[in-house]
Amino acid sequence: MTSFTPRVFSGIQPTNHLQLGNYLGAVKRFVQMQDEGMETIYCIVDLHAITASFQEPAKLRHATRELAAAYIASGLDPAKSILFNQSQVPQHTELGWIFNCVARMGWMNRMTQFKDKAGKNAEKASLGLYAYPSLMAADILAYHATHVPVGEDQKQHVELTRDIAAKFNHDYGVEFFPETQPIIEGAATRVMSLRDGTKKMSKSDPSDASRINLTDDADTIAKKIRKAKTDPEPLPETTDGLADRPEARNLVNIYAALAGTTRDAVIAEYGGAQFGTFKPALAELAVEKLAPISTEMSRLMDDPAEIDRILGEGAERAANVAEPIIAKTYDIVGFVRSR
Repeated sequence: MTSFTPRVFSGIQPTNHLQLGNYLGAVKRFVQMQDEGMETIYCIVDLHAITASFQEPAKLRHATRELAAAYIASGLDPAKSILFNQSQVPQHTELGWIFNCVARMGWMNRMTQFKDKAGKNAEKASLGLYAYPSLMAADILAYHATHVPVGEDQKQHVELTRDIAAKFNHDYGVEFFPETQPIIEGAATRVMSLRDGTKKMSKSDPSDASRINLTDDADTIAKKIRKAKTDPEPLPETTDGLADRPEARNLVNIYAALAGTTRDAVIAEYGGAQFGTFKPALAELAVEKLAPISTEMSRLMDDPAEIDRILGEGAERAANVAEPIIAKTYDIVGFVRSR
């Protein structure tokens, strides 16, 4: 049995502003894994950004730099983690094509995210949108990543990555690609809308009041939390009482994740309190944790050339990891290459 070096990979699309759900469900965990000493590779998946709709080039470049700034401002250290944008490392698309030929149509047809994003106009969706889970598998396996921190809605794609790895290994009689493990944990892995506790917080929601953007200043953060939808009852005395109260559960989850504690601990402190008491406490905590990120992002965005330099250096480091893996993949497949 082949032993693979523990390695973490994950990526986020540079579309719209990064929001609280992305931070709590992904970036905060990215930083933790980096600081725990794991080998970490974090990507801005700009190739995926063009699959769903046309992206204005200037806006895509700005969004890519802004996401890089958000990563760094949140605590990702380019000296500890490899940080880059996907399009600078051609091995992603090279392996993506091979995986297009490994993945089965039936597998792709089961991908719920395509159905959600294509909606009723599936025939008008791009081929890239249909096939992007295969590219996502390539993103991960180009580095032999063993672990991927993801939200619940992306777990299916990691399962597809495992299926592709297993089929490739079986077809070619090798143990070359690892069967990557998803990492899903934390009190707020799925942060919900501030306007509707039954819907996921999304950076594409038409209502800006539904989310906290990492670009929001302190006053905006506090205002959005004060206006967050709640029911008229006080917080329950136990976490079981949150089961049928989506808005209350969401705010408690957010508090727990920002404070690095548990829902039980939050309820132990605030159980029975009115939202007039709890919301100001949550707003104060959110401003304490998030406003410095917004301030640092603004500083970084004032020097786009420095962001480009960081991404370029990260891309070189990423390619150094991926290139021998893709070269070996080509040999396994049987492609003739000049040495």
